[in-house]
Amino acid sequence: MIISRQKPSEEILIFLRDYKNIFLLGCGDCATACKSGGQAEVEQMAVLLEGAGKTVTGYCVPSAPCIAAKLKAETAKKIGDLRRSEAVLVLACGLGVQSFKDNDRFDLAVFPALDTLSGAVMDGQGNFLEKCSMCGECVLGETAGICPVTLCPKGMLNGPCGGVIRGKCEADTENDCVWIKIYEELNRKKQQKNLKKIYGPKDFKKSARPHRLIMK
Repeated sequence: MIISRQKPSEEILIFLRDYKNIFLLGCGDCATACKSGGQAEVEQMAVLLEGAGKTVTGYCVPSAPCIAAKLKAETAKKIGDLRRSEAVLVLACGLGVQSFKDNDRFDLAVFPALDTLSGAVMDGQGNFLEKCSMCGECVLGETAGICPVTLCPKGMLNGPCGGVIRGKCEADTENDCVWIKIYEELNRKKQQKNLKKIYGPKDFKKSARPHRLIMK
C-alpha cells in the first residue's frame, strides 16, 4: 500500500495556471484507500477546478494506474476526452503519475495532485503505518519480523542507542524503543541467540535507485 495525501489546492492551481482543459486521472487502489484519489476525490477535484475557471474534459479511475495494462484499458475508453485536453492531473502516487506519462500517446502536460509519503500496511482500524523502507537487504528474519531500519528513527542495526529513556525512543518519546520490542519478541519465542549477530554497515548499493526487476 502506498500512502499519499492531496497537495494544497493553491499548489495544484499553480501547476495548471497555463492550461485550460484538464483531464483527471484517479486511482482505484491505494489512493482510494487513503481517500486522496478515489472516485469521490476526483469528483471533488473537478468541482474545485471548474470553480477556478478550468474545463474538466473528463476523468477515469483505473483500478491500478501504476500497471500499464490497466491504465491503457481505462484511458482507451476516454480517448475523445484526452484529445480535447491540454493537461492531465493525476490523483495517484508518483508511480501513477509516471505510468501515465510513459503511456501517454498525446504528449500532454502531466501533473501530480498528491504527495507520495511511503509504503505502509493498514491496520484493523484503517490506519496506515509505515513499516518497511524497501532497503533491499531485509533483516526481518533475525529481528522477529520487526524492522529496525524503518521503526528506529536512527536505523540502529545492533541494538538500542544510548538514549533510551524508560523504554521509550529518544527521538520520539511517544513510541517504545523498537529494539526493546525486538528483544521481547525474540525472548518470547526463545530466539535470543539472534541478538548475538553483529551487522556491518548496510550495503547501500542494494537500495540504489532506480530499481529494476526485468521479467524474462
